[in-house]
Amino acid sequence: MAGRPDVNEQLLLEQAPDAVVYADRDGNIQYWNPAAERIFGFHPSDAVGANLDIIIPEQFREAHWIGFERALAAGQTKYTGQALPTRALHQDGHEFYVELSFSIIRASDDVVLGALAHARDITERFMRDREMRRRLRELEQAVTAHPEVTP
Repeated sequence: MAGRPDVNEQLLLEQAPDAVVYADRDGNIQYWNPAAERIFGFHPSDAVGANLDIIIPEQFREAHWIGFERALAAGQTKYTGQALPTRALHQDGHEFYVELSFSIIRASDDVVLGALAHARDITERFMRDREMRRRLRELEQAVTAHPEVTP
């Protein structure tokens, strides 16, 4: 292709602004890009080979593994083309909000190899939206309690 820049796939993954995490069929992390380190706090040497539980809050693990197994067995995820907001676990132990998108990775012979997730930290946006929803509820309650006052 004429004019195509000389960029390989590894550079694209390493320089992606969002976390890129690939886990094998057993849920063990096999790829962890620099953005994943920045977002989740784990150095690649601590993340690669570890189970995904290192970034999944305990209260979500059972549901995660049910969905993970179901998606691998089906060869697809019900969240294809969607971004799912949820909580994640940082290396220092605090929970934060992330937006995740998923895909099932297949070999050339169509065998399911594992799952790929892209993640971005949405904590600031989530908290801002939560505060706006709280304020809107307060205003709606004030209007309902005092219909004679127009905001």
